[in-house]
Amino acid sequence: MNDSDRTRLAAARELLNPCRVCPRNCRVDRVRGEFGTCGIGDELVISSVGPHFGEEPQLVGRGGSGTIFLAGCNLLCVFCQNADISHGRRGTRAEPADVARMMLMLARRGCENVNFVTPSHVMPRLLEAILLARDEGLAVPVVWNCGGYESVEALRLLEGQVEIYMPDAKFAVAETARTLADAPDYPEVMQATLREMHRQVGDLITTHGVARRGLLVRHLVMPGLAHETRAILDFLADEISPDTSVNVMGQYRPEYRASQAPAIDRCPTAREIAEARAYASRRGLRLCE
Repeated sequence: MNDSDRTRLAAARELLNPCRVCPRNCRVDRVRGEFGTCGIGDELVISSVGPHFGEEPQLVGRGGSGTIFLAGCNLLCVFCQNADISHGRRGTRAEPADVARMMLMLARRGCENVNFVTPSHVMPRLLEAILLARDEGLAVPVVWNCGGYESVEALRLLEGQVEIYMPDAKFAVAETARTLADAPDYPEVMQATLREMHRQVGDLITTHGVARRGLLVRHLVMPGLAHETRAILDFLADEISPDTSVNVMGQYRPEYRASQAPAIDRCPTAREIAEARAYASRRGLRLCE
């Protein structure tokens, strides 16, 4: 690790006390074991590691996406489909050196990339793992697979170390974000997040159909929220890039505590999904599945 990397890592570690790693700005001392919204202290908690063939084709290729699922989350959506991991924080503690070895193992197994799932709240420790793995020869792209609720200050410390950003763009209205994720600032934070990510890596670039660098946005179609879907797709086309790659996903189902929010206590209809994808096409965005 060179001096520039050490300086970058020290700056990242400073974000942990008081914690401002993400937009929650909990201001707790995670270095001394205090917990904020994410429920994770100064450690990594790994839920699972392995090749994943259910991601977007651009990530899967022939060898699969090398996923590392992180426990905890800075959003904690009421409809979370991974609540045992994100809310329950199920997993095994690991040091950055352990995660670096996992990354190298996934690359040796032929994975097309190393895909960190729900990484935002543990950025400083993951940055250390990335730098250690690079020192040992990691050559595949790193994917930052997140909820779109990021600190721009934290993202800037990842510049040059993350090749592919894959954020969610969940909500366009503050009240929806407040109700479903207790994050009324999500829409404005998400927009700033995507602008910074695109500044760093640009539009998605593929080689033989496999992503090598760039931004790939996910948007989950929610029941009854077509106006928010259109607002998000308009933002991507008008303010990020008309060539933005976006996966308009139709797999929402009411899980975890979704029944407490009657408006989303159903699956989206086939028509809602088709209309969302058609709107993305009309806006000229690059649809991924």
